[in-house]
Amino acid sequence: MSSPTKETSAGEKPAGDKPRGSSSEFKRELTGVIPHLRAFARGLCGRADMADDLVQEALLKAWAARERFEPGTSMRAWTFVILRNAYLTDMRRARFRGDYDETVAERILVAPADQEEPVHLGDLHRALLTLPEERREALLLVGAGGFSYEEAAQICGCAVGTIKSRVGRARAALASMIEEGRVPQRASGDAEAHRAILRELDAAANATLHPDK
Repeated sequence: MSSPTKETSAGEKPAGDKPRGSSSEFKRELTGVIPHLRAFARGLCGRADMADDLVQEALLKAWAARERFEPGTSMRAWTFVILRNAYLTDMRRARFRGDYDETVAERILVAPADQEEPVHLGDLHRALLTLPEERREALLLVGAGGFSYEEAAQICGCAVGTIKSRVGRARAALASMIEEGRVPQRASGDAEAHRAILRELDAAANATLHPDK
């Protein structure tokens, strides 16, 4: 009696042999993206303590949904979407007030190091919306999304050097706008500005999850 083979025919795996990673492999990958999740969470809610709560919530949701993760795809992009959705839910519950502390503003969007007042989330969102779309997209991916320049370049379909240039110019423009007090005034459009930014983040994540679409 011949021993069973892994494949019943060329390119066809036997029933029940669907390629799924083990729980230990999933846990290893999930652990590896925690620093990126934390950076993205701080970029969204602006407070280290709130960001930690948000990351923990996202990790629990990711673990509960681990059977839906496809091995070989981007764990970071997958968890990016989970965290972003958790943030939206918490925003609806008014958990986050939307103030950036100096550390977050400096790290994520490079506000001046000597800035004394916290930067309001709505101010940053409105300022971002004044940037050319390609520069805003690059900064969101690298600054808020935690993607590398190489990953951002792949998402945008351009050279790595182009992404670096766009990010640099976007950061310079934001720093100048904040230093000179040229951030657009708060208005009834703040909520739409917030939603517009989140739509772009969502599109960026989906582009990574589904590159062929």
